[in-house]
Amino acid sequence: MDGCKEPATPISTCCNLDLDEKGITVENSKFRGIIGSLLYLTTSRPHIMFVVALVSWHSKKQACIALNTIEVEYIVAGICCAQILWMKQQLKDYGTKLNRIPLRCDNTSAINLIKNPILHSRTKHIEIRHHFLRDHVQKNDCVVEFVETNKQLANIFTKPPPKERYN
Repeated sequence: MDGCKEPATPISTCCNLDLDEKGITVENSKFRGIIGSLLYLTTSRPHIMFVVALVSWHSKKQACIALNTIEVEYIVAGICCAQILWMKQQLKDYGTKLNRIPLRCDNTSAINLIKNPILHSRTKHIEIRHHFLRDHVQKNDCVVEFVETNKQLANIFTKPPPKERYN
């Protein structure tokens, strides 16, 4: 491995994956066998099954339709707030008290929507349960802070890092 040429990043950040119309056909049974082997591993090894179950439990489609990215960030911030409040309660049960927990968001429009207590006509279609976050920001349970996109730690799960990050 010392003499190998390593890539700068595991995933290329500039290419799009398109259907290869001129590509060769592939034998389906080979891939079905691989999937079968993976399913066997998850049933025969409990530690793998529990990890996969945890990932699939949190990996689900959004239950509502968001019309733009501001709404997506707003809804996800509300879900994150619910997790934060649960963790805050767990820590309180163990004797650790936290006052205002920071929730970092890289979308200034979503932050303004969270901090503005007035409902506008542009946001009237958002379900009431998603305004949960506004209530807790007003109660000072959590505080919403701006963070630059390149410093947002949650992006490592959604965006491939550029080549410069690895150098």
